[in-house]
Amino acid sequence: MSLSPLQKVRYGYQPKLPAVLQLNAASIAGSGNQPTAAVADQDSVQAIFVHQYGKPLISFSQGSNPAMTRALTVGVILSGGQAPGGHNVIAGLFDGLKKGNKDSVLIGFRGGPGGLTDDNSVELTAAIIDEYRNTGGFDIIGSGRTKIETPEQFAKSAAVAKARKLDAVVVIGGDDSNTNAALLAEYFAANTVPCAVIGVPKTIDGDLKNEYIEASFGFDTATKTYSELIGNIERDAASARKYWHFIKLMGRSASHIALECALQCQPNVCLISEEVEEKKLTLAAVCNEICDSIVARAAKGMNFGVVLVPEGLIEFIPEFKTLISSLNDLLAAKAEAYAALNDNSARIAFVSQLLDAELSKLYGSLPQDIQLQLIMDRDPHGNVQVSRIETEKLIVSIVESRLSELKKNGKYSGKFSSQTHFFGYEGRCAFPSNFDADYCYSLGMNAWALIAGGYSGYLSSVRNLEKPASQWQAGGIPLTMMMNIERRHGSDKPVIKKALVELDGAPFQAFAAKRAQWAVETSYRFPGAIQYYGPAEICDQPTETLKLEKAGK
Repeated sequence: MSLSPLQKVRYGYQPKLPAVLQLNAASIAGSGNQPTAAVADQDSVQAIFVHQYGKPLISFSQGSNPAMTRALTVGVILSGGQAPGGHNVIAGLFDGLKKGNKDSVLIGFRGGPGGLTDDNSVELTAAIIDEYRNTGGFDIIGSGRTKIETPEQFAKSAAVAKARKLDAVVVIGGDDSNTNAALLAEYFAANTVPCAVIGVPKTIDGDLKNEYIEASFGFDTATKTYSELIGNIERDAASARKYWHFIKLMGRSASHIALECALQCQPNVCLISEEVEEKKLTLAAVCNEICDSIVARAAKGMNFGVVLVPEGLIEFIPEFKTLISSLNDLLAAKAEAYAALNDNSARIAFVSQLLDAELSKLYGSLPQDIQLQLIMDRDPHGNVQVSRIETEKLIVSIVESRLSELKKNGKYSGKFSSQTHFFGYEGRCAFPSNFDADYCYSLGMNAWALIAGGYSGYLSSVRNLEKPASQWQAGGIPLTMMMNIERRHGSDKPVIKKALVELDGAPFQAFAAKRAQWAVETSYRFPGAIQYYGPAEICDQPTETLKLEKAGK
């Protein structure tokens, strides 16, 4: 394989670690004794996780624990969508295992959770690991979205764990993947399988976080990658002065990516799904707000601009949220009948007839391509695949109609031409920023410390992320502590609760204080490319979101 100059040099980058994880293995001690509770639906969650519920928070500090030096055999799984830094999690886990005992073994299960059930695996040696240090992607072992949820799958996982004599399995994934990790930990405990399960918080969407998980890995790199592209488009828009660019950004269930990119780039308009839901705005009202900016800028001779649209916006618009929820339940209940249809018109008619009158009318008012996108194959969790819904194009069509009305009424005399973009996959496998390279390596080594310390059912937690890495705090948070009950596939199930944008939080408030000015003026910022070498204030800075969240604490 031919290597780029950057790739060659990045192999040699040595990620920075929290001070406690720099100690020799026998000097790392964990502590915690206060029981914890689920974030919501405590009784229901406890009834499901009889063996795992209520475990304490764990914090690592300098001490004495000779057990940390025992030889371990550990399996690792990459689950769900890619995020920059996944390879460094595995490298940190591997280096931690070897720090504890040179005879420890790391086994990679290929293709996600299905690799565990099918025992599709490879021993990850130093030679393999060294080829992937500080690089993007999940290609070291691949990822997958298989869920371990049936009795047969749990039994097969247990059989592989026993046959391989695994001391632990590390699941690197998002909220759904780590929910699966919690269920696997509960099954192993209930069936006396001597194998721990540890999770690592991954998702570029940024919605897997709380007081103890300050950021999910990959968010830093992805938002910096998108912000570079948005800045480039802003510069082009200000140069050509003839296009409004509508940019959809990844973020299925939360608007953290859009908000972070807005803070970095200062576009004319940035929609925040959580605010749309809070204010109960209709799609027409959302588009009217965009038109207000277009009209105001046109009056100043500026027939150009940039609008950021969260990927999951449509699910937060009240009437569409109800429609999508009904479609999810309907398609789950009528799966066989729907699957038998092989014509798009028949599929649309089938769904329209089963919706109630009001929702059927709304569904029928949409362009046919949007109708089809709403009933495409569901993801493995039974939800609509919002990344395939061209919300940005739907918004443009409504904006064009509204501007035409305003022009007829003499309230708008500008010119409107649009370009649409979707930035998603461009950010999922980028070379990790220094922050993500350091954070992921720390999360991986911290996962080893949790395993060596005898813990199971925990999510690797590294805190104080606004400070230099040497001051980061390492520990673990019980997976059950993040749980609530949600409706999936037409039934109630335990899931890790997603962290949405807090409208009273510092990041949103900083954005809200400036957006009226940005809507009318050209206030663009151009973040430029991620920098890997140079002053720490240029290369090692966390996101604007993290800095603002931590500034008041």
